[in-house]
Amino acid sequence: MPDAPDFRRLFDAVLSPLLVLSPEFVIVEVNRAYLTATRTERSIVGRLIFDVFPDNPEDPSADGVANLRRSLETVVASGRTDTMSMQRYDIPGGEEGVFDERYWSPVNSPVLDAEGRVTHVIHRVEDVTEFVHLRKVGREQRRAAAEAQMRAEGMEIDLFVRAREIREVNEQLSRANSELDAAGRRLREEQQAKDRFIATLSHELRNPLAAATAATELLALDMPEGHPALAVLERQLGTLARMSNDLLDGTRAVTGRLELVREPVDLRSVVEGACADIDGLFRHDGRVLDVRLPAEPLVVDGDRLRLAQVLTNLLSNALKYTRPGGRTEVELAGGDGRARLTVRDDGIGFEPGQAEELFGVFMRAAPAGPDTPEGLGLGLAVAQTVVHLHDGRITAHSDGPGKGARFTVTLPTTGVPAAPRPRAAAERSVPRQLSLLIVEDNTDLATTYHTLLERRGHRVMTVHTGGAALAAVETGGFDVVLCDLGLPDIDGYTVARRVRARPDGGRLLMIAVSGFSQGPDRAVSRAAGFDAHLTKPLPLAELLDFLEHPSGNWPQQ
Repeated sequence: MPDAPDFRRLFDAVLSPLLVLSPEFVIVEVNRAYLTATRTERSIVGRLIFDVFPDNPEDPSADGVANLRRSLETVVASGRTDTMSMQRYDIPGGEEGVFDERYWSPVNSPVLDAEGRVTHVIHRVEDVTEFVHLRKVGREQRRAAAEAQMRAEGMEIDLFVRAREIREVNEQLSRANSELDAAGRRLREEQQAKDRFIATLSHELRNPLAAATAATELLALDMPEGHPALAVLERQLGTLARMSNDLLDGTRAVTGRLELVREPVDLRSVVEGACADIDGLFRHDGRVLDVRLPAEPLVVDGDRLRLAQVLTNLLSNALKYTRPGGRTEVELAGGDGRARLTVRDDGIGFEPGQAEELFGVFMRAAPAGPDTPEGLGLGLAVAQTVVHLHDGRITAHSDGPGKGARFTVTLPTTGVPAAPRPRAAAERSVPRQLSLLIVEDNTDLATTYHTLLERRGHRVMTVHTGGAALAAVETGGFDVVLCDLGLPDIDGYTVARRVRARPDGGRLLMIAVSGFSQGPDRAVSRAAGFDAHLTKPLPLAELLDFLEHPSGNWPQQ
């Protein structure tokens, strides 16, 4: 039998905003979606709902409290669900005495005991403010109108679906307890299916990205004088690679399965590396990236790659929302046992009340448009998850639209010295000319890798299946096997195990190249016999650096 679900966690994970009230309309419990929708905190628990959400005193026609009270009293008196019509019910804003206009679609449902008495009322709401506003604004420019119509139609469909769900829930209420275990199991299965889909999608994107990246590097070799199109390709392929990573990491962030590999890390080296990697994108269109680092080390117990990802995502965010010629400042400072990393730009900014919302999944500071390019809306969500896993805090601030933005990451420091950066092993020199076997079923990628490595003076053979790879190894004479893991006949893990089982299999350097490159993926490839696990898209410079400086990964003779 599976473990009984944790009902409190299930309740808090529900995407619809839910509030549980006593028959006297005192707030008993609230889920995370409700707190986010109403911009409140858990301190509202134990208070009368009408004290928490009074009518807007500036609106003489406000009737939200009266309508909600009437509906709740009907539920308590009748023991039946009451679906309210769309309500205007303003909520207190960020400033004292200021209310934000809000429209809601509420449903109040009773919870009955064995004798049919109402013990609690479940207050479910959906924020339909944007839907109401869209119906008032009329037609704008063609693109804005099309986008608004799409959102409005989507919300209308959502309202219809939710209304149908309410009717179904009312019909199924009597047997809900017996079906809860099955529903929880289905929810987990659907979540796993979604995770598998996104992971597979991210992986499948990496093959064409890798081929395009390698082809771009080949063009660069053929045009040593350079070409403006090459710079465009490099920038856009780098953006696509980051979006693919965010897609996969965004799913892990939501499900709590993002992993860290901790070690003492000097944040100065993290900032230097991340800024150097993205500096070319800032110099495009005349943007300025100003980096300020302290003279002394600032060491944290953290994952170097994930911390670099946080800064890269913040810098990518600055790139999206600053105009050509804009300025972005990165400052690292320490004090009181904390390291503070600040990224400040002079871009489009945002409403101060949006600060917390920006870290939500698929959230953006502004709709896509001429000055705000498309994006997944995952970068800040991933950054927040990584920072929280490091016991830190990330905040956003803006004085308003057009006044720029500031993001601040605070992390606890440690007195342990930073781990030294990996250095190339000097125990064995790499021959100038290597004999390499490329095992890759993507013919474009295989052909491009083949050409690039031959241009570097290596002897290269390419095959497209695991069986062909094993047959090629039989002939002997290879120094390195560069093997994809997802092959059409047998997978790369099986290839590695069979090669290692040969009498001379231990002398080869076996490198796995895959789009799946998280901790568990690397552990499986290591167990199969691979010496290294590199991630697609794999830049030629990174591969050549690894071949020239394998960091002790050459097998012993």
